[in-house]
Amino acid sequence: MLSPLVSRVTYLRWACLVLGGALLMPYMMVGSMIGGLTGLSTASGDSLQPLVFLAVLPLVALTGLVLPVRALEVAAARSLLGAEIDPLPAGWASGRRSWGERRRTATWFTLHLGVGGVMAGLTLATVPFVVVAILLPVTGAPFDLWIVSTLRAVWWGGPLLGVVLLVALVYLTAGVGALLARSAPKLLGPSPAQRLALLEERVRRQAVRNGLARELHDSIGHALSVVTVQAGAAARVLDRDPVAVRAALGAIEESARAALEELDQVLGVLREQEDEPSTAPARTLADLSGLVQGTGAAAEVTGDLAAVPTEVSREAYRIAQESLTNALRHGTGPVRLALAVHDDHLELDVRNPAGRAPGRSGRGIGGMRERVTLLGGDFAAGPADGEWHVSLRLPLRP
Repeated sequence: MLSPLVSRVTYLRWACLVLGGALLMPYMMVGSMIGGLTGLSTASGDSLQPLVFLAVLPLVALTGLVLPVRALEVAAARSLLGAEIDPLPAGWASGRRSWGERRRTATWFTLHLGVGGVMAGLTLATVPFVVVAILLPVTGAPFDLWIVSTLRAVWWGGPLLGVVLLVALVYLTAGVGALLARSAPKLLGPSPAQRLALLEERVRRQAVRNGLARELHDSIGHALSVVTVQAGAAARVLDRDPVAVRAALGAIEESARAALEELDQVLGVLREQEDEPSTAPARTLADLSGLVQGTGAAAEVTGDLAAVPTEVSREAYRIAQESLTNALRHGTGPVRLALAVHDDHLELDVRNPAGRAPGRSGRGIGGMRERVTLLGGDFAAGPADGEWHVSLRLPLRP
């Protein structure tokens, strides 16, 4: 019955409570000295200690406000209570302590020392009494108490009471330790504002990682698709059309070079080399002609590409790149790309004759849909009327 409680966790939490009692002792000594100087100890006798205990708790709270005790308490809560306390955000941890953090630390410090003092006192009083009660049938009473003399008259009463008290102390310690472990993250961990800052930072990092994953998928996937298609075309006409072979090899070289540049840019961001930023420029619709030439697609572009905002132009280029990749992967025959820039929106349509039914859907279509959704546009992709097509509409002012 006691195995879940009499465990390493219970003993560690017991040690944390006793540590709180030990930290409370200097305050109790100061309180007792003040009581002795004022003559209260003579008038109150043994009843002074509870009064001193209550009187020093405000002093404990005051020192918790002033002294940097949070690091000590966090270490004790993590190692002894087993509490999971999130670290403060980098900006908050390196800055000055806020009054909200001071108040929460003072509350925890007072709770730890107050509850720890009570539990340490109960431990020091109960354990010797349990030993005396268990040995009572074979020893005499070392002190004159009515309950001791009564238990000694019934030989089994002392051991039974000792075991009951010991079990109660273990259960009480386990329960109080669990309550402290549950309270520690709220009082020693980040505040609601700090938790919100941590969450925003995690969301930002996740968004950056997702964006980098899309960049890698689109650029490397497109380059590999172009290399595969052009290498296959070159192999088929190797002996009879050297001009086509040279064109295919040029397209392979250009696609590979562009992929390496973009890979270097993404890896530079991943490594967070602020002192060595990547110099590879972000590709936009101004680079669309090279992209189309590498795939051999027929392109029709209307409107002024320079009028497209940089953010929209960059995302539209990536979507066009992935659209051509999907056309090469899921369709057959010549690819047709139509791009039209209007006053307030941009339209892109990529299609070619549909090939075999695609297998498991990859990340390309999902990545394109995410880009379009973030810009507030409309997106559609898939087979229709015997063709594989990707069509979208992006507002120029998202």
